[in-house]
Amino acid sequence: MEDVSGDAMETYTTYEDYLDSQITDTDMFYLESEDLARQLVELGYRGSGDTLKREEFEARKKAIRERSTQKTNVPKQLSSAGKDLTDSPVLLALANREELVRNGKLTTIIFIRDKNPKGQEVSGYIDYALRLKTENFEPYFEGRKQLMPKPSDLSYYNWETQTSTSNSTPNFQVIADNETGLLFKNKRDRKVINVDPNANPGDNSTRTEIKTSEFLQVVIYDHMTRRKS
Repeated sequence: MEDVSGDAMETYTTYEDYLDSQITDTDMFYLESEDLARQLVELGYRGSGDTLKREEFEARKKAIRERSTQKTNVPKQLSSAGKDLTDSPVLLALANREELVRNGKLTTIIFIRDKNPKGQEVSGYIDYALRLKTENFEPYFEGRKQLMPKPSDLSYYNWETQTSTSNSTPNFQVIADNETGLLFKNKRDRKVINVDPNANPGDNSTRTEIKTSEFLQVVIYDHMTRRKS
């Protein structure tokens, strides 16, 4: 049987492409029929003389696809992996949640209140999963960059300029016009998270205030997601 390497197999999208690779200009000159030329190659009268059958070709292509899938499904290393976070309660708390948030078993909202580089006090609610997906978090876990709220986050407020923004994300809907205060509805199970410190945060949700000198205030709201059936 013809020994077709994996690299060569990947260049053939279909079995017909594979047969065509063994048809010469001379074959086409005399046969004047692409279908006939393919049949002769498949039967072993043209080309290498020991051609893969369609079933054998498809089996090899399937094996290549499966190997490729296994490679792409290798989990990426966590951004917090191998980092020394003992001096940072906030980063340690985020590191402990990173894997669960990345695999979708947990959704987390981070409330941060602190001063920006201009000395202005700002606060905001951050969708941790979205930030992990759209940013490289290694600089944060390495202490080279400070995690701060942005106007593009779930909610943002600049206390000096009184600039206020709110944005729904793929994970949460912002409910701002509510008499009880700001709410976030999880888009997966439709459960509401209440960030009022004097209220119950909601079903399957917890509120954890992090004691730290790194920020003026940090509160983490965790919600164990349960997809609605």
